Amino acid sequence: MHIFRTWSEVPPPLKGGVIALGNFDGLHLGHQAVIGQAVATARAKNAAAAVMTFAPHPRQYFRPEQQPFLLSPFRLKARLIEALGVDYLYVQTFDREFSQRSAENFVAEVLVGGLGVSHIVVGFDYVFGHQRKGNVALLQDLAGRYGFGVTAVSEAAAPGGVRYSSTNIRNLLQEGNPAEAARLLGRYWEIEGRVEHGDKRGRMLGFPTANLPYKDYLHPRQGVYAVRAGIDRGAATLWFDGIANFGNRPTFDKTDILLEVNLLGFEGDLYGRHLRVALIEYLRPVQKFDGLPALAAQIAKDAEGARKALDRLAPAPYPAPYIPAP
Repeated sequence: MHIFRTWSEVPPPLKGGVIALGNFDGLHLGHQAVIGQAVATARAKNAAAAVMTFAPHPRQYFRPEQQPFLLSPFRLKARLIEALGVDYLYVQTFDREFSQRSAENFVAEVLVGGLGVSHIVVGFDYVFGHQRKGNVALLQDLAGRYGFGVTAVSEAAAPGGVRYSSTNIRNLLQEGNPAEAARLLGRYWEIEGRVEHGDKRGRMLGFPTANLPYKDYLHPRQGVYAVRAGIDRGAATLWFDGIANFGNRPTFDKTDILLEVNLLGFEGDLYGRHLRVALIEYLRPVQKFDGLPALAAQIAKDAEGARKALDRLAPAPYPAPYIPAP
């Protein structure tokens, strides 16, 4: 998959494809249906399949003071989009200038003039352009003028009627329910980052941990999780069972948020490596312990609980690009 940072960089031979439009934060099953429709339409037309998304997320741009809410940073989003069979990914910078574009200008100058699209695929409730004045009806109206096709993918819901939406997924993760979030995502939700040096207390306790700095992501419920932890090797990922603590470590009077991960059965140096951590099951909330012996005893119990949860749920040990939900 080739990635373009703006629509104006696209060479003429690559124009004329089918494009899916959206922020696609989380790449849940509803998003996958939109992108999957674009890929299917492109294959039927013998054309390239493309996705356009925006960075930063418009919500981040307009409300930078709010708490982190993103479900998928760019690295993971690109990995998942490529796995869906997309040929080109356009990552458009969302800044003041771009936010002022009218819906009509976006279609005429960017989609038609810049990309020469032959077909556009969006979700049923897609809105775009300055003050969100563009919608599916406007796209369909402009399609006749500019000669492209439009497909609006209908709303879908998981068994039980829960709507596929990023908001629902955020709520489930903040409640400590990664299994239900996985049903809407189609895979277990991941946190990722580069391993940094920490206080090395885990090594003293007999459970060495990989420390991942935590910023820009949604904050799930603080506590201890059974996880699958993957060492990112580019085209593949080497997965391990693991246990993770997400929180502020009250036993040591810490207030910063950190993700600490122990890869069960792994021996080696992880410093500087890119680590992917899929939350499988919530085990317990954050606690403050009276000293290191009490903490070490609880970590041993947590590790056993994680092993049992992972044996019971048996998440597929996919090498890449993700661990699918059961």
